[in-house]
Amino acid sequence: MDRAIVEMKRIFISSVQKEFAEIRKLLKRYISKNPAYRRLFDTFVFEEDVVAKDRRADEVYLDELARCDVYLCLVGREYGFEDADGVSPTEREFDEATRLGLPRLVFVLDGTASPRHPKETAFLSKISSSLVRAKCPDAASLVMEIYAALDGLLVEQGAYRMGPFDASPCDGATMKDVSKAKIREFLLLAKMKRQLPLAVSTPAEKVLAHFHLADETGTPLNSAILLFGRDPQKWFPTSHVMCVEWPTERRGKPIKDHRIFSGTLFDMADAATSFVLDKLEHWIGVRNDGAVAPTGYDIPRFVVAEAIVNGIAHRDYSNTGSLQVELFPDRLVVMSPGAPHPLTDVSTLDRTHKSYPVNPLIADALYQTGHIERLGTGLEELFEQCRAAGLPKPRIEVFRGEFRLTIFRKPKGGRVQTKPGQKIRSEKPDSGDSQKSSQKSSQKSSQKILDAISGNPDITTKELAEMLGITRRAVAKHMAALQSSGLLRRVGPDKGGHWEVIATSPQ
Repeated sequence: MDRAIVEMKRIFISSVQKEFAEIRKLLKRYISKNPAYRRLFDTFVFEEDVVAKDRRADEVYLDELARCDVYLCLVGREYGFEDADGVSPTEREFDEATRLGLPRLVFVLDGTASPRHPKETAFLSKISSSLVRAKCPDAASLVMEIYAALDGLLVEQGAYRMGPFDASPCDGATMKDVSKAKIREFLLLAKMKRQLPLAVSTPAEKVLAHFHLADETGTPLNSAILLFGRDPQKWFPTSHVMCVEWPTERRGKPIKDHRIFSGTLFDMADAATSFVLDKLEHWIGVRNDGAVAPTGYDIPRFVVAEAIVNGIAHRDYSNTGSLQVELFPDRLVVMSPGAPHPLTDVSTLDRTHKSYPVNPLIADALYQTGHIERLGTGLEELFEQCRAAGLPKPRIEVFRGEFRLTIFRKPKGGRVQTKPGQKIRSEKPDSGDSQKSSQKSSQKSSQKILDAISGNPDITTKELAEMLGITRRAVAKHMAALQSSGLLRRVGPDKGGHWEVIATSPQ
């Protein structure tokens, strides 16, 4: 697909400085750091871009406006400072942008209860008489409207649209690069987890269209290749997950184990989670409270999976770095390239918060399969499970364009809270031991079967076989073992009955 070479466009951000102080900073910061926008836009914000000069402020901002390509105006409740003629800088800038013939983008913050200044109301009427402006109920929607308008401006002027990375077409890819088997597996899981109305037999092209994972020409988007590609790393070489186990609390040779996992985002999430779980201390209790012995890890299974999936879902895939998962004797660290969405307040991630995905299409697909929740509850639950397990509070850090999540383990000797009769064993498999590798694969398949049945007790062995990519005989063997171990049982006759999961861990 041909793509236009776009010259950098300079945006003049105009508003009452005090009223929109945080949004002005946010826009400048996001545009300068977003991997797409930073190649296409530069911004002028008076309070950040003007050094002290022996000139009147109105002369400076009007001269700077003349050097810009786009005028972006934010209208709120206040009119702001008035010059000798009773006119605010914002209105002066609007008039000058009109005179210069610049593209004008005007956004009205309309959700506050306080009355609008009479002169601001008159200014808004003046704007409305000459162009269409977007009305937004709150700051979050205002910012998202601005991003959409910038995308639209690029399209209107013949530039190639560059919005979120996962919403851009994968240059050179075709439907031949998409795995139909991966899509079938996705549909099965989505039907079980979220009652997806699409049939498992839905053609791949229709599935991508349904989830907006292809453009108008049918070209798969970056997200489609990462989620369902036959070889995602052919297109995105650094999209893999690097997992390391260190012998001490500091990085240094010799490395105990080092793996690089490739494949789709679903494949890598499962493989990286298994890598960590296989190396954690694992306890097995006694059957005092039921037929099944309780089991667990020194870091809860959900915490490990959520930390890794969160990194996979929200990382910057245009970044040349890779997702790194490092296990130390005292902590688990997940390092994800790219900062969180600019609207995300990192200080609130340990409690109820709004979700602003960096990769919205990828996040939606992971939501459909139950890997993540749309409402931003995953990290909140992670913190809660760490607290319930007696682990120190996890630490979140953002620096140098990287999101880092640290999960602390208990000191050796006190790592697992046990109950009377519980036995502790340390899972430290030899990476070259084929027998243990086979056991690991078997456990992974058994867990998928339990997860599938939990979402759909009426699922058939044929559907399970298609989902796992194994034979019906292999599925039956797994289910027989799960029944023998007390994890699964059949309720009612073979025809007309259903499966019931007694416990969700095949460990």
